[in-house]
Amino acid sequence: MANLTTKDKDELVREQVTAIQASNNRLVNFTPGSVLLAIVESISTVVVWLESLILQVLGLTRAATSNGVDLDSYYSDFGFTRLAAIYATGNVTFSRFTATTQAVVPIGSIVQTADGLQKYSVVLNADLPSYSSSLGGYVLAPGVANLSLPVQAFNVGAQANAVVGGINALGGPIPNIDTVTNAAAFTNGVDPELDTAYRQRFVGYLASLAKGTKAAILFAVTSISPAVRATITENQTYGGAYQPGYFYVVVDDGSGSPSGNFISNVANAIEAVRPITVTYGVFGPTVITANVAMTITTSSGYNHASVVAIVASAISAVLSKLELGQGLPYTRLAQIAYDSSPGVINVTAVQLNSGTADLTANNKQVIKPGTVTVT
Repeated sequence: MANLTTKDKDELVREQVTAIQASNNRLVNFTPGSVLLAIVESISTVVVWLESLILQVLGLTRAATSNGVDLDSYYSDFGFTRLAAIYATGNVTFSRFTATTQAVVPIGSIVQTADGLQKYSVVLNADLPSYSSSLGGYVLAPGVANLSLPVQAFNVGAQANAVVGGINALGGPIPNIDTVTNAAAFTNGVDPELDTAYRQRFVGYLASLAKGTKAAILFAVTSISPAVRATITENQTYGGAYQPGYFYVVVDDGSGSPSGNFISNVANAIEAVRPITVTYGVFGPTVITANVAMTITTSSGYNHASVVAIVASAISAVLSKLELGQGLPYTRLAQIAYDSSPGVINVTAVQLNSGTADLTANNKQVIKPGTVTVT
């Protein structure tokens, strides 16, 4: 913002009184309640208000000082849009105690967290063998006690991410279905791009306008969604052989196992900006599973089970956000536990993949949480 010199009301009153008295020595009565003081104070109040309007306008006309919809409006002139929020998705397992008859889980069936704050709807995947178009849902045949099915959150963003077992209630009765749970955490719900990240990405956008550069390709890939992470390796095949004019991209959509459709979208984004004659490949990451175990001691006044759940959730959340090629120091696990709750007063028996060594990753690999056991 421009370096403007502003004045408060008292300064403006003093300067006006000095100027008036200097120009006419008869106008000297500026005592409280006088007409001259009332006029000067009213003028000063209006000037202070005009100053605030000027500062507000200056703030809204620069990307560095505007926020929210004003920042969106600023960048819209460049055709540059904020990355939208993403719905949390994953699989839940429907189970029943008696499996002697057929059961159907209809498309649109609702499941939810125990407190009912987050709800999820069963979505269509016609490729699953259990799907029946005539019945409008997924079939548990006689003898089948449980079935894992895809769901999508009602609420968009990270608020609907769920820890293992966090989705544990049916939103309504489903004949011959008794329980539901999620065996894996939901971590792919993403909030809308924050203003800070939006500004940073705009710098990449400007750099990408020169097509065919590494910055342009990386920007094209990471603009697919807020959760995308990618690495680019030049003049080398995925297998490690030297090959001039070839590059490969390893890309993760946040899940560690991007779908074929997602890989295709990444390839289309690269195709729009790559240099002519240059060839490339797009690959999903190799997942390194981090199985964590630890024992915590909780302070008096804290419910141990509740703190255990908080620590386990925090570890899963941090590990889910590790970048491609980012390692996991063994000692970081204890730090996460201590930071997650003031109720944690000691962390012992920390194990990372049954050992105490750090996990390392190269640009083809990403570390994701596996089993997180906190006792």
